[in-house]
Amino acid sequence: MARMVADCRDFPSESGCTLTIAGQEDEVVAAAAVHAATVHGHDDTPELRDMLRSVLKPE
Repeated sequence: MARMVADCRDFPSESGCTLTIAGQEDEVVAAAAVHAATVHGHDDTPELRDMLRSVLKPE
């Protein structure tokens, strides 16, 4: 299975976050959702996870 990447630099933020998460798709979505909630104040919802999944890129 191909590794996928979520990169905070793809989203404008006041903090200028540069975190990149790579791994299997489900792992990346789960980790990115936790990061979005704890660092950026988003609610960890199914909609957030769907949005994160939609913007993943192959590594």
